[in-house]
Amino acid sequence: MERIIVPSKVKGEVKAPASKSMTQRAIAAAMMAHGESTIINPSYCDDSLAAMSIAVGLGSKVEPGTGKMKITGTSELKEKKLNCGESGLAIRMFSPLAALYKTELTITGTGSLKKRPMSMIEEALKQLGVKCESENGFLPLTIKGPLKGGTCEIDGSVSSQLLTGLLMALPVAEKDSVVKVNNLKSKPYIDMTLQVLDRFGIKVRNDKYRQFIIQGKQKFKPCSFEVESDWSGGAFLLVAGAINGDISVLGLHPDSRQSDKAILSALDRAGAKMSITEGSVEIRKSSLKSFEFDATEAPDLFPPLASLASYCKGTSGIKGVSRLIYKESNRAATIVEEFGKLNIKIEISGDYMLITGGEVKGAHVSSHDDHRIAMAEAVAGLGASGKVFIKDSQCIAKSYPGFFDDLRKIGASVYE
Repeated sequence: MERIIVPSKVKGEVKAPASKSMTQRAIAAAMMAHGESTIINPSYCDDSLAAMSIAVGLGSKVEPGTGKMKITGTSELKEKKLNCGESGLAIRMFSPLAALYKTELTITGTGSLKKRPMSMIEEALKQLGVKCESENGFLPLTIKGPLKGGTCEIDGSVSSQLLTGLLMALPVAEKDSVVKVNNLKSKPYIDMTLQVLDRFGIKVRNDKYRQFIIQGKQKFKPCSFEVESDWSGGAFLLVAGAINGDISVLGLHPDSRQSDKAILSALDRAGAKMSITEGSVEIRKSSLKSFEFDATEAPDLFPPLASLASYCKGTSGIKGVSRLIYKESNRAATIVEEFGKLNIKIEISGDYMLITGGEVKGAHVSSHDDHRIAMAEAVAGLGASGKVFIKDSQCIAKSYPGFFDDLRKIGASVYE
């Protein structure tokens, strides 16, 4: 679906979407708890729907509702083939959980997930005595447990999501476990995982993010869990305000453990006028200056930061390009290509993305089926000199299905 963004000033209040990352973790934890759990303020984006489907396949009863979701966990396996959709978190988190079953299970996915390497999952599970085979390093994965615990060593430089899966699965294993992690990135996401585990009664010892000591034979306890608003999705709204608005983004808590809360630091460095209170951020159109920012721990911020830097005077430098290869698209190359169509010069220098601000012009651009690229293009279009036509914009459903509706609520002109 093509959407057209007409340059628009945005004004008013808008609520940030629920966190898909936290929703998926809460679904996994609730699935492991025997009894009924309630997830309040869940995200019903495509990635969350994939997690719900997997939970049902692994035996849970899932009852979605407005503003809440009920999950009753059991260990009665219903499906031997599980589909993760395009969710990188789902494949890496649910693979260790699938390894708890004695039955051989097949885990697959769609779209860009088929192009992402799966060898790290295969290697980790094999270290723990689980039979795990991939298709030459790619999906589908065939997994046969049971996962009994033990010691394994993983590389955390590409993603922290496999560690999340191991931290979810190993507490219920028969034996105690130790997971050693080399060069862990995105530590805030592991803080989020540990926060969810603690709420469901699971204890994990974190030794300086280098190793995690996990007692076996623990039990997840059903509970009521409220999902935070999402700083990843909220970042696009905040940048929209800085570019061409006067808005309040509601639901964003400054004490959140989400790594993308760092957008506040980037906006501050760029000179954006903000007022931060508990639960909301007010932001308005500002005279923006170039900035330096390290996004290594928050790589999902690259797309909204590209939109922000496009309106900054001078050249901004964003570090962490190496984290962008295995996303829904090769995000570094995609950002360079698509923002070039908008008349913005972007260069890659080592691990840095160098973005020179200028006049953003109207153009026909493509999302490359990457939800964050589509949202970045839309936000950049709000202050452009002409209309921006976004091809395949429907991909925003992966994380933030209401994104274009929310833009309209605050006055953006969006046509389909």
